Amino acid sequence: MRPTAKFSISFGLVTIPVAAYNATDTSASVSFVRIHTADGGRVRNQPVCSLEGVEVSPDEIGRGYRPHDADVVVPLSDEDLDALPLPTAKTLTILAFVAGGDIDPLQMGKGYYLATDSPAAAKPYVLLREAMERHERVGLGKIALHGRETLAMIRPMGDALVMQVLLWPHQIRPMDGVLPEREVEVHPNEVAAAETLMDSFGELSEEDLHDHYREALDELVSAKLAHREPEFDTGEEQPSGGQVMDLMAALQDSVRAAKRSRGEDDGDEGRAAAKRPAKKAAAKTSTAAGTKTGTKSGTKSGTKSGAKTAAGAATKSAAKKSTGAKSATKKTAAKTTAKKKTASRGSRRAG
Repeated sequence: MRPTAKFSISFGLVTIPVAAYNATDTSASVSFVRIHTADGGRVRNQPVCSLEGVEVSPDEIGRGYRPHDADVVVPLSDEDLDALPLPTAKTLTILAFVAGGDIDPLQMGKGYYLATDSPAAAKPYVLLREAMERHERVGLGKIALHGRETLAMIRPMGDALVMQVLLWPHQIRPMDGVLPEREVEVHPNEVAAAETLMDSFGELSEEDLHDHYREALDELVSAKLAHREPEFDTGEEQPSGGQVMDLMAALQDSVRAAKRSRGEDDGDEGRAAAKRPAKKAAAKTSTAAGTKTGTKSGTKSGTKSGAKTAAGAATKSAAKKSTGAKSATKKTAAKTTAKKKTASRGSRRAG
């Protein structure tokens, strides 16, 4: 692997000569060529001179710059660019150390591995890497690459240093027309359901990081060359893209689908949910039965108690009447006896 650029990192008074290597491989991505649909011939971009109308060879192609306020192109040679009084042309001067989370991901561009370019650079290279790792900071600076100055971020990655090219803030477009036109209210229970769904996704697997599109494209091309029908591995059924009418139901169904995709059994939750209404029904039945039993028992007890009370009251009343009658009889008999005794005494006195 050949370096794409060589420069030095300026860390205070410490200078670290480095070589930058492309960290990404765009050739591994899917790319198409343009063809003439009538006969399948390739349609190529030929370098043609706009003045002469003839094809230009690569060794005759140079660089030029067109000012914004003029309709002319000014030719620039490599010597002209090397003579620019820019310290960033050969040196990446670190301007600040910030937390990695402070960098807007929209600004991040192409990445480069940085390697030491001399034996003397090994120690300051490792020193800078370990200092940033322990301090949990990344370095921000400016560097001129491929004829233009750009922001750059340096960060530790394993045992190496990595440089990430950053866009300038003015290169990030505003969000006009992106946000919803009306204010949307989200309920706390919906947020909680969404968080549950996020937790159910789990971690990435090797299968998730596989380029299925390129694999399917290779099968399609092979089938066309062999004059046969392509054989695609459809895998799991893709979710429909219909409009979501019930957001909470969709979130709950998504959680269950995510668990099933990882082989987890969500039957326990379903059985628990099924048991909850059964328990409630049983509780209601028990309560109703208790109420009926209590009512019947209370009614019977009340009836018996009332009957006993009435019978007792009647007995007591009858006893009182009987006692009163007896008492009255005794009083009458006593009076009669007293009268007889008085009359007998009077007869004796008269004789």
